[in-house]
Amino acid sequence: MLELDHIAVAATTLEKGADWVHRALGVAPGPGGQHAHFGTHNRLLGLEDGLYLEVIAIDPDAPPLGHARWFDLDRFSGAPRIGNWICRTDDLEGAQAALPGIGAQVPLERGDLRWRMAVPENGQLPFDDCHPAVIQWDCARHPAASLPATGIALRRLIVCHPHADALRAGLAGQLAEDRVAFEVGPVGLRAEFDTPEGQRILG
Repeated sequence: MLELDHIAVAATTLEKGADWVHRALGVAPGPGGQHAHFGTHNRLLGLEDGLYLEVIAIDPDAPPLGHARWFDLDRFSGAPRIGNWICRTDDLEGAQAALPGIGAQVPLERGDLRWRMAVPENGQLPFDDCHPAVIQWDCARHPAASLPATGIALRRLIVCHPHADALRAGLAGQLAEDRVAFEVGPVGLRAEFDTPEGQRILG
């Protein structure tokens, strides 16, 4: 089964992405780290219920790569926005068999974190990146457990796509998450949050 793990905000630079989240939610994302395999870096913001928000961008100091970056970042442009949603599983092989198109396993590590992510060869997930990425954590401690409390809780993640019904049907029996809603419409992701300052929206 898949459970919502975190939400990724893509940006052309880490600074622009972090500032956008700060202005929208009232809290600045904290430190993150680098992903050498994909030439990216991130900043993290803890959410309630074991979730977190990741701001991710291409690392300008990373060397050229011989493969596509994850989260479709090679093609990203424009203002910061929610680019992907990531679900965790305890059976990545089973998820790959049940969800064709999510990609091959890539083992990754940073510090004491160990995980595997299914990443398509071209970096783009099905349904114009509206399909969830799938991760399996291979370490004892989930990264959200180390993030400071913010009092910010995800109320709802809305996945909008012209073929949202097909996406929902493809995930049926796999996704156990009542905070995710599917809507037919233009491609995009938006999230509603409850914060100490009231309800806020990222889109």
